[in-house]
Amino acid sequence: MTAGDAALGIAVAQFAPVADVAGNLGTIERLARTAVRRGARLLVLPEYAMYFTPELGPEMAEAAEPLDGPFTAALAALAGELRIHLVAGMLERRDGDRRFSNTLVAADEHGEIVARYRKQHLYDAFGQRESDHVAPGELDEPQLFDVDGFRVGMQTCYDLRFPEVTRVLVDAGAELVLVPAEWVRGPLKEHHWRTLATARAIENTVYLAAADQTPPIAVGASLVLDPMGVELAGLGEEEGVAVAWIDRERLERVRRVNPALALRRYRVVPS
Repeated sequence: MTAGDAALGIAVAQFAPVADVAGNLGTIERLARTAVRRGARLLVLPEYAMYFTPELGPEMAEAAEPLDGPFTAALAALAGELRIHLVAGMLERRDGDRRFSNTLVAADEHGEIVARYRKQHLYDAFGQRESDHVAPGELDEPQLFDVDGFRVGMQTCYDLRFPEVTRVLVDAGAELVLVPAEWVRGPLKEHHWRTLATARAIENTVYLAAADQTPPIAVGASLVLDPMGVELAGLGEEEGVAVAWIDRERLERVRRVNPALALRRYRVVPS
């Protein structure tokens, strides 16, 4: 797919965040400028893009910032300068709690924070215990935002294993779902990453853009999928940016051919 064929340029960027907010912001700026040069109007960055250590612990809680803190201010300023939408993962401080929130923020082309999402399903699996350090997000109404006429929703990493998260976003009107992640490496984990992302796109007939961290901790393999599960753009194991162009006509055509959303007989309710 080329830029001339479609309406909206979507970029996924992957890198390995470190325990240095300023350093990570420098990397984000460099990747964002690359995405803009390649025609992107929306850039998706990984989970914990603000600050990350190989093992979750007190150091990450100490680095957490309020939702209107310096990291989001810098992200919003960069988005406004480049006239692009940026989505990235941050550590959000919780008053009176030793834990932090694993939060996504979306900054728009005017330099405003327009949506946030707090990770709902914590990674207490494959030998990990994210809930020891992170508070689960509330089951709030999704905060969607618009990019050039597309309705966009967000979820995080381990949420991808719970199909109802994506379905709730789609029921709220999302046509493009963003999945920042720190998808930990391990046996079959890259297979799970690609399979689950593809399933979420196909079963909901939506575009999906998933941005992972790079090795040695995560798998990389960031990708953009169309509503039939076709990979429009993707990356391997190294730092980089991949851009795809998404098309409303394609979305509508797929939903006519495969009206799964209209034919379903179950709804999602909180447990």
